[in-house]
Amino acid sequence: MIVQALQPQQAPALVAMWRASFEHGVGVKDPHSIDEQVDYLLQQVVPMSRVRVAMQGARIDGFLASTPACVVQLYVRVESIGQGIGGALLRLAQAESTGRLELFTFARNTRARAFYEHHGFKATAFGFEPTWQLEDVKYEWVRDGASADALKR
Repeated sequence: MIVQALQPQQAPALVAMWRASFEHGVGVKDPHSIDEQVDYLLQQVVPMSRVRVAMQGARIDGFLASTPACVVQLYVRVESIGQGIGGALLRLAQAESTGRLELFTFARNTRARAFYEHHGFKATAFGFEPTWQLEDVKYEWVRDGASADALKR
């Protein structure tokens, strides 16, 4: 597996993988077109975060969009779930973090929740995501030995 920066021409393939992974994990059909999601990725996600793709040859097997304080998006190709790709991407976000990360996932995505908890994230809030009309969970990770209060300053 090679992790590299997203190239704009990869956006349609990334979105197709992201969409399939989302639908698999959440059990909801995404009503947006691929073009709408490509625009969202390039105009909303890319400008606010660092986006990397995990490649197996020419195939995108996962992607991470993150900032030093937040995992914005993390998805793995459905056929590649359980092969360590998500863990490698999450460890990359942790290594590049300020020592504290937060993220949101949907409450019904039990596999994602177990994955994040396995990697040291703790649920800190439960809410509702209005766009998808689904309950969500906010998670937080704090690097071992670091005080959560000190990191928030």
